[in-house]
Amino acid sequence: MQRKFSLKIQVLGVALLLLAMTLGILAYFSHQALRKEAMRDAEQTLEGTVQSIDNILLSVEQATGNVYSDLLEHLDDPDRMFTYSRKLVESNPNIVGCAICFKPGYYPGKDLFMAYVHRKSSAPEDRSTLVTSETFTDRPYTEQVWYAEPMNTGNIGWIDPLKGSDTEDEPLITFCLPFSDKNDERIGVIAVDMSLHQLSQIILSTKPSENGYCVLLARNGSYIVHPDKEKLTNPKVFSQKERNVDFSEIEAAEVMVAGESGMKVFHRKDGDWCVFYKPFERAEWVGKPSGNFGWSVGVVYPEDDIFGSHNILLWQVLAIAVVGLLLFFLLSNWIIRRQLKPVEQLAHSANHIADGNFNEILPYTDRQDEIGLLQNRFEQMQHSLQKQVDELNEETTQLRQHGDMLRAAYNKTIETDEMKTSFLHYMADQMTVSTENIDKSTTKLCNDYQNLSDNEIDELVDNIQRKSQTFLELLKHVAHFAETDTGKGTRHE
Repeated sequence: MQRKFSLKIQVLGVALLLLAMTLGILAYFSHQALRKEAMRDAEQTLEGTVQSIDNILLSVEQATGNVYSDLLEHLDDPDRMFTYSRKLVESNPNIVGCAICFKPGYYPGKDLFMAYVHRKSSAPEDRSTLVTSETFTDRPYTEQVWYAEPMNTGNIGWIDPLKGSDTEDEPLITFCLPFSDKNDERIGVIAVDMSLHQLSQIILSTKPSENGYCVLLARNGSYIVHPDKEKLTNPKVFSQKERNVDFSEIEAAEVMVAGESGMKVFHRKDGDWCVFYKPFERAEWVGKPSGNFGWSVGVVYPEDDIFGSHNILLWQVLAIAVVGLLLFFLLSNWIIRRQLKPVEQLAHSANHIADGNFNEILPYTDRQDEIGLLQNRFEQMQHSLQKQVDELNEETTQLRQHGDMLRAAYNKTIETDEMKTSFLHYMADQMTVSTENIDKSTTKLCNDYQNLSDNEIDELVDNIQRKSQTFLELLKHVAHFAETDTGKGTRHE
């Protein structure tokens, strides 16, 4: 039984080993294939996200360019600047505000001049309501980056998001277009604002997966696009360190800000996530501003969205393999039991023979394999052993009979020896009594001879003669007994 159990364990172990190797190879290559497919999908999603963002930015740039030429023709009309700002906001739903600012003292009697028109709020019910203002935040526009940077450098393009004290009510991303007068002297800036919340909603409306989303990081490490509005208001993504964010997520953001491309895994409370990222590079068009902003775009997936179906398939394959292994085990168990049944019979017979039961004989079998040959050989051995046992039992019976006869003779001999011993003791006692009487009579006769009378002397002599005669008779009887016993012993031998 132990051998059969060991054989089952060996068969099951080999099957498990082969199954583990097969599943391991299957999991490895399928994971690699799925990883490559995920990378391709991520790259396509990244490209699509870049195109979507590029199209939105391009629409704002084109709308700004449409008023740029006409604005240069009417620089001497400050009131017209408010009209340009309003038209820009009205003409493009992606624009939430437009400011046209001039350098200090450009218009006589006005130190600072800004024509600022913006939507009342980003809420749907307030988007159509436009507000006109000559200021933006509590600081002069000359101290703000969206004006100072393009005025100093002359660069046309998008600046990093404005958040916190740099905005009035929501985070913004601003397109800056400096302009010059007829003498080619920079005199002002057109600043067109987009809401990061609105931009995020547009970009995130196309989800890369069920739970995935897109992100866009500025070169200063702040979010431009993110599904969490709270993170859009943070000045930098690295400030999340103060909010118990896992270091791996911060590390992924740092790699993105560094302008690298690739894939990185980071951890959150709800599990592991993957981010596929690359620098944000815009398509090149004639007359288009520079597309290298130092931004980084990425698509973020939970691992379940990437490998979930693969893991489910793997578990299904594993479940099928376990069921198949169970069926294989049951089938092999049935086959092994069937094949080893003669061996079990042999083992059972061997145990019975070891216990002294020699009458149970295995039947003859027609099997031509090794087990059938072994069974028939064992059956022949049982017959031979039974014959020898029968002969041994017969000899044992004869020896037992001879032993009984010898035991009876031995007991009789012991009884006879006891009788002889008793007789000899008795004769010895009688001879001792006679000898003592003779000794007393002789001693008295020798010691008191002078004092004894003739009658007493005659009586002592007669006593001595009688006792001597008795002693001699007893001695004859002993000699006769000894002679008779010796003759019996000789005849017995």
